[in-house]
Amino acid sequence: MSMADEVVLLDFWPSPFGMRVRIALAEKGINYEYKEEDLKNKSPLLLQMNPVHKKIPILIHKGKPISESLIVVQYIDEVWHDRTPLLPSDPYQRAQARFWADYVDKKVTFLCFNALILTCNHETFVMIMVYNNV
Repeated sequence: MSMADEVVLLDFWPSPFGMRVRIALAEKGINYEYKEEDLKNKSPLLLQMNPVHKKIPILIHKGKPISESLIVVQYIDEVWHDRTPLLPSDPYQRAQARFWADYVDKKVTFLCFNALILTCNHETFVMIMVYNNV
């Protein structure tokens, strides 16, 4: 079985969280099958693989789902530990990298999300609400 058969990413192309996972996969040089999700009409696979949150991105590795982008990135780094590490080896530098990832999640993404809501049309607004299960 090839690596692409073992790794599947359920995603929605403009998602910053999905982008985080795609960057980690690219940095590690991991081949994967990309499956674009329609967030208005979520696939049975997405609902099966993430029944709790029903959100993307979802990494499916050897048939097992991993959800939440930071958790997925950590999983990628741990499973493919023989390839270039995603975080520095120095504990302080690693902590700093995690701080900035958390900062982006809490501040930057929130600000971008609010700006998008303020500037989007009704259809886009509905899609955003569906994506976030609001």
